[in-house]
Amino acid sequence: MSLAIDTNKQETEVLWNFWKRYLQNTRQAFTENPVSTARFEVFMKSQSGSESDTQSHQSCYSEASSDTEMSVSGISVDGRSAVSSESLHSIPQKGRRGRVSNLMSMPRTLAMCYLALLWVREAITLTDLLRMVAEGHIPYLHLHETFPAEMRMFGKDVQIFRVLFFPSYAFIKKEALVLAKIMKLPSFPTISQDCLFHPVPLTVRYLLEANLPDALHVWVQKVITGAGMDSDSFLTFDPTDKKPHLLSYDVQAVAVIIVAMKLLFKLDDHVEWKLSHDAAKKKNNKVFSLERWFNIVQPVLEQARLKEEQEEARRQWNFANPFITNLKRKSLVLKKRRVTDHLQQRFQKFADPAPEQSTSTTNSHTSFRFSWGEEEGSDGPSMFNQNLDCTVKAKAVNGLANQRYWHPELRICPENKCVSHFSKFEPSLPRMFVWVLDLFSFILGVLQSDVYEEVLNVERRFLKKNYRLDSRLTSSHLKKKKGPIL
Repeated sequence: MSLAIDTNKQETEVLWNFWKRYLQNTRQAFTENPVSTARFEVFMKSQSGSESDTQSHQSCYSEASSDTEMSVSGISVDGRSAVSSESLHSIPQKGRRGRVSNLMSMPRTLAMCYLALLWVREAITLTDLLRMVAEGHIPYLHLHETFPAEMRMFGKDVQIFRVLFFPSYAFIKKEALVLAKIMKLPSFPTISQDCLFHPVPLTVRYLLEANLPDALHVWVQKVITGAGMDSDSFLTFDPTDKKPHLLSYDVQAVAVIIVAMKLLFKLDDHVEWKLSHDAAKKKNNKVFSLERWFNIVQPVLEQARLKEEQEEARRQWNFANPFITNLKRKSLVLKKRRVTDHLQQRFQKFADPAPEQSTSTTNSHTSFRFSWGEEEGSDGPSMFNQNLDCTVKAKAVNGLANQRYWHPELRICPENKCVSHFSKFEPSLPRMFVWVLDLFSFILGVLQSDVYEEVLNVERRFLKKNYRLDSRLTSSHLKKKKGPIL
């Protein structure tokens, strides 16, 4: 099956091609040699003789055709398996331990959607996708409720759509790599600077989001160029590589911004405040002050975090209609649901008699968590047009007032043994640096450790290419190697 897909085509067409390729490579469909399956007892009951059963068990079964009555799961009314000849070819072979491999799951569906977005170079990052899922703009939590009335889940099908938590960023990224390997995808379209996955335009978005000045983007671009992160070969995902690596484009973009901030302000709990005091002496509102920026953003961040926690506490994980996995347990399941609903209504009267409807399901989706400016409804004044006169000095070496760059240990862990060391080093890190990590991790909806590890990756590339550096040191003079870098 050819994957020569024009990137200008609709995402749905690309996703459909991915889905067919997945079914074919896993031998579930579109193949003359489908996977073998265990024997099932095929039992079909005529429609005329089962009308009463259908009405009594309408929450469990559906009419599959005009000639036979079957459940979506292939379980007949009397409990025996009822599958058609076509469905026998769609069940993958079980592994040695009896587990079915390469089946599609809810998280893996998101991973396939992300691969399709990346293929067409759509301006939707993985964090955007996960946020739309969490806010309910993409059906995921109660996906089965969007199905037609004749598609009622029963039996093992229940487990596929039973979502008890949202998948993490790292897990979806891992599943995307697995899917790309299963589907044997070719190299993806090139990530050039006209694509919003490129770090140059993507960092502009996050500078706006974090209310940082546009003048900082000049130094962000210097870091991108100095680290060699603007090359097409580095940015483009190629599953055919011996060790394919899928970049975290959004996390990488904020990591570059943090490295640029460390170059300018150091973020060691001393230099940034000294520079802020120098800016205050000038009494010029157009000069960027990190202290003023912190005082504006910090309360807005705390308010947004509190609002998110309240919405999460009000999230309904239970299904409106309980799934019935076994006819013998039907009465017990329905009774438990009635008791649960009754207790929830009683407690709700004490806690919040008239809770406000979550804004995530009522408002349209926006890519930005914060809104800065003078307009009504903004979170605070914008600092995007301020300059860096107190940070960048024309007569200083490299133009920087800060001439030392601190960094954690940059040693690389052995392959297959790498774990996050953020929890180990976090107590000893400067508080301002940790707060900046917290800000960007909230904006992206990822863990602080994810942003921290990506900052280390950027520092390894940037410092190794441009400065004489010992990875065991925690502070380096900004003494360049030969050649203009900054």
